[in-house]
This record gives sequence, structure tokens and C-alpha cells, in this order.
Amino acid sequence: MISFRNIWNLIATALLTVCVGSGWAAGGGKIVAADPTKHFDPKGKLPSTFTVEAQKQQRAMLPFEDERDFDEAKKGFIAAPDYKQIKAEAGHVAWDIGSYEWLLQGKDFDSIHPSLQRQAILNMEYGLYEVLPDKIYQVRGYDLANISFIKGDTGWIIFDPLTAKETAAAALKFINEQLGERPVVAVVYSHSHADHFGGVRGVVDEADVRSGKVKVIAPVGFMDHAVAENVYAGNAMSRRLFFQYGVLLPRSPFGHVDQSIGKNTAAGNLGLIPPNVVVKDDIEEMTVDGVKMVFQNTPGTEAPAEMNTWFPDMKAFWAAENITGTIHNIYTLRGALVRDALEWSKQINKALYLFGQDAEVMFASHSWPRWGNERIQEVMRSQRDTYANLNNGVLHLANQGVTVNQIHNVYEVPESLQQQWSARSYHGSVEHNSRAVVNRYLGYWDGNPTTLIPLSPEDSAPLYVEMMGGAKPIIAKGRALYDEGKYRHAQEILNKLVYAEPQNQEAKDLLADVFEQIGYQKESPSVRNSFLAAAYELRNGIPSGASPKTSGPDMIRAMTTELWLDFLGIRLDSKKAGDLAFKINLVTPDNDEKFVVELSNGTLTNIVGFQADDADLTITINRADLEQTMMGTVTFDEQIKSGKAKLQGKREPYEQLKTMLVQFDLGFEMMPGTGAKDLTPEQKPFQAEEPASSAGG
Repeated sequence: MISFRNIWNLIATALLTVCVGSGWAAGGGKIVAADPTKHFDPKGKLPSTFTVEAQKQQRAMLPFEDERDFDEAKKGFIAAPDYKQIKAEAGHVAWDIGSYEWLLQGKDFDSIHPSLQRQAILNMEYGLYEVLPDKIYQVRGYDLANISFIKGDTGWIIFDPLTAKETAAAALKFINEQLGERPVVAVVYSHSHADHFGGVRGVVDEADVRSGKVKVIAPVGFMDHAVAENVYAGNAMSRRLFFQYGVLLPRSPFGHVDQSIGKNTAAGNLGLIPPNVVVKDDIEEMTVDGVKMVFQNTPGTEAPAEMNTWFPDMKAFWAAENITGTIHNIYTLRGALVRDALEWSKQINKALYLFGQDAEVMFASHSWPRWGNERIQEVMRSQRDTYANLNNGVLHLANQGVTVNQIHNVYEVPESLQQQWSARSYHGSVEHNSRAVVNRYLGYWDGNPTTLIPLSPEDSAPLYVEMMGGAKPIIAKGRALYDEGKYRHAQEILNKLVYAEPQNQEAKDLLADVFEQIGYQKESPSVRNSFLAAAYELRNGIPSGASPKTSGPDMIRAMTTELWLDFLGIRLDSKKAGDLAFKINLVTPDNDEKFVVELSNGTLTNIVGFQADDADLTITINRADLEQTMMGTVTFDEQIKSGKAKLQGKREPYEQLKTMLVQFDLGFEMMPGTGAKDLTPEQKPFQAEEPASSAGG
């Protein structure tokens, strides 16, 4: 997503030194697809006998005889394009569905959980599909999400225009080629994650939106959450995405196989055109181009701003990302506020009773549609009950003393739900979602004072290693546990050794071997990717290279001035501030906003709507000009020199503030001894940090 600090393009354009063997050179604009018959990493291991047996047991336990999802995924197929790749405007490959074609060989891979392999194959559907004859269509397999087209009286109403301008434009071009040219009359953003709005500039022109010729419809709170959710901890979230999304893993049976709600995220131009129609009520009816729609706002579910849509004249229900082909994240591993599983369940229940009783087709922004009222109600109930049981079952145990550090080993999804594919946890996992529920209600502390203020792992680990007799017996015991298939026991002691001796490559390689086998066995690609990505970095270190830095005008423009000032407060180094104190009035006349920015007690605060009578400095600059500084195209000093920023009072506070702001770098260590790298180009002092990616929720 090129507008962000684009970790996806770390593969596509930048990491020129990440050569780990044949097929694993990540430069030159290539998406990395390794030889599926062998491991891409010279240090990599094949599935152990224990992993092979675990996969065999899963094949025997799960309801593979139920193939309805495959029938539904293929239903309505019209055509596939004659290309597998879509190029970005910058010249690199933005999308390559062909890099996963080894999944279609009809082979069982013991390095992939059988349920995940099934999901990965389902997500290989590629092309144009008819959802409802002459009314509703989807283009699938062009990005992480689906792009949906509703046929109005005169043109297309598009639901969720993907992540990237290039993939969205290709989808619109393809449907017009197949079904006849029609203008886009409206776009609906179902929610505030980037894979549902980022491609909007590929399907509409902003001038048409501003004039009202094209409607862009979104749920209340959309603009706030589309940006703010990913700013405050954006740098850390971007780095953690390396693990959750397996950014550095080749597409291989031993690496990246799927992202559960789609194959991957397109690496193109991400944009944002603000909506000109906002759905504010819980239930709101609207007719656009002859199509009657009933919107159901569902805040606090998969996204903080999200809405379902009912088409009463078509008996069609759009489930946004609230009901897809997976149980989703209550806690997303890249980092985000913990979601409310109970509220999610209640909103599905509300949709079931409002619309599900009459629906004959249910389609969504990911996965495939379901047809027939009985089938629709079955899926809605299975997901309603899974989220509800997650909340209620976890709290049932928590109220009996099961803690956040035990719950993932105790809580189990009811057997009847385990046997329903629609209730499997691909995007989420039972383990990390159950811990999230405890954390939501009780926080991170398990009630044992030992864990309330624990030593940092790098401080506690040497004590453990000393008491265990040093590195040699730990490695010997770790190998023994590995050979016995006791991988989680092995990681417990080897992790201590790696923290105590971060330069001990033998220990890191053995821990990587352990992580790899755990990753192979995981059903959730987010969990799988995290273990495999950690294994890669333990073996090879953090790859050198720089994340390409491109301006993201839409996302920066969408940041409020208050949000920008809030993040300056996060960037402030309190030690550098010392006991300095000042007040700055900030005025942006073109949007009539005023702020007081105050430094005191090593803390930078701001308040909107006020001015300080005793301010040391007043800065006046139009918001439109300030945006250029936020994007990094013009420095604040240059704005002052040109007269676009006017300073009245003492200039000293401004100069002092410049020296106190720290630039965050993307290349910090996630695992010890992997070598922090400078991956972030130098930024200007008041340049805004680009938000992390929210794609995939």
C-alpha cells in the first residue's frame, strides 16, 4: 500500500540484499514465489514426523466431506482475465495470483495445516462472478478483498473498491469488458480498513464526488477511524505486520500460503476520497440509482466504523466484513484495540432477525456468497454463536480463576461449532482471541504479583540460563524436546537462552526450527506467519534495505490537525525536553481552527478551540499549507521563509521543539539477536508519520 510506509513493497521493490538462495531474491520488482518442491531457506526444515502425524489427524477429524463452500465459491463464474499479474503505476508487480498456483496441484502439503490449505484453495477463485442475475456481481482474486458491483438504473454502485488504485481499476475495466460499459454512480465503503477504500481512485474521479455527481457513502465515524486507528502506534504496527502477514516470506508451502480472508494485499497506490454521504442512524434507508438499500450500522464489530446492507427488492444481504469465511480477529496481531466479541455476536443476531429471515443470497467483502435462506441462516448462526461463545465461554472460565496466561490452553470451541467450516478460526485463532477476551475485561495481569511488575526478558533470561547450567544443557534439552515433538516445551527454554545470549546462533537456529514446526501446524495464517517469520529472522537477521518512502497525500490530508499534534506528543523525547516549558498558539485560518500547544513537565499537549493569552509564540498557517509540511514536501522552515507560516512572539519555542522530536524507525528487533536495521529514510522534523496499514482488519 504505497501511500503508507509500504511494508508490502519491501518485497516488491526494496530489499535487494535478501538473498537466501534460489528463487528468493526480493529485489527487482518481483513478488517472491519459491520452488514449491523444496524449502526456500537453506536452514529450513521439512515437516517433522510429529507435524506430519498432526496434519494426518486433522484430515481425519475435520468435515472435509462437506464441500458446499467449493460449490458456492465457483457458482456464478463468468470469466477470468488472460493475465495473472497487475502492474502498479510505479512499475513493480502490484498483484500476482499466479504466484500461488502451486496450491492447485491437488497435493496435500504436510507443511500446511489441512484446514488452512483448504481455505487457501478456496481463495484462489479469480475473475468475474454473478451473485444475482443481472443485479449483483463480484470480481474476486484481485486483492485481499472482493470488489462488488450492484447494477443500478444507469450505472454501477461499487461496494469496497479494494486496497489499490491499480487493482480496482483493473476490476472495473474487466467487468465493463464482460458486461458492457457502465459509469460508476456510487461507491460504498463498508468500513474503515484500507482494503475496503484504498482503490477508490481507480474507479471514480474526486471531482465527480465533490460535485455530487458520484456518491461516496460510508458509516458514521469512517474518516476518523480510517486514519486515527493506525497513527499513534503506527511504526510498531507496521513492524509487527512483518510477522502477521509474513511480509518477508516467499509464497511457498514452507512460507506464505494465504491470508485467510484473501490471498494477500495488493502493493499499489492507496488513496482515500472522503465520503459525501454519511450513514448516521442505526438503521437507515436510501435509494441510489433506483436501488433501495437499508444500511445497518455495526460499530464496535470488525471495525470501529462498519455497516451491513440489505437490498429488500433483491432479498440480498451484504455482510461487510462481519460475516465472512472465517472467524475473525478479536485481537489483531499487528496491534489494535481489542474488539468486543459479544457486540459482534449481537450485531450478527440483529442482522439475522432483521434481514436473515428473508435473505436468499448473502455476500460480503471477503470470501464467497451463500445462497438459499436455510444456508444463510446456518452460517449467520454459526458465526453469531462462535463469537458469543468466545466471549461467554472465556468469561465463564475467567470467573473461576482461569487467567490470561492459561485461558488459551483451557478454552475450547464447542464441538458442534468445530465441525462447521464457517466457524473455523483462520483470520483469528482460538488461542489469541481467547486471551484477548480476558484482556478486554480484566487486562494483562493474571493476578499473581510476580507477573505484575516482571523483569524484562533480557534481564530475567540470564538468571534462568545460569540456574539451568548454561547454554549447553539447554541446547541439549531443547534438541531432545524437538526430537520428541514437544515444540512448545522446547520454545519455553530456548527462548530464555536466546534472550540471555542473543548472539548464540546455534540457540537461535534451534529455536527457529521449533518455531517452524509450530507454524506448519497452525490453522490461522496470522499465527503461522508469525512463527515462520520469526524463524526466518532468527536464522538470517532482519534483512537490509530501505522501505520506499512515498507521500500519501490522501491519508495525510485525512489526518486532523489534532491527530498530527497528538502524534508530535508521542514523538517528543521527554529527556530532551527536560524542564523546558512554553505555550504556542496555532491558528489555521482557512478552516477556522485554533489550538494551544503546551510543553510542560516533559510532555507536549494540545487543546482545540482555545488560545492562550500568555502564549510565548503564535504560529499562523493555512491548513492547506500545513498539509504540505505534514507530507514532507515542504519544511516548516521553508513555510516560514516563504511567508506562508507567520510567527509572532518568541521563535525559540519552535526551534526547541524541533530538537526534541524523535524519528521512529521500522527496523527494530522483534526477536533478540536479529540486528536492528535502519529501514526508514530520514524525515523532516514536523513531517507526519504515515499511518500503518489497516488492511485485513
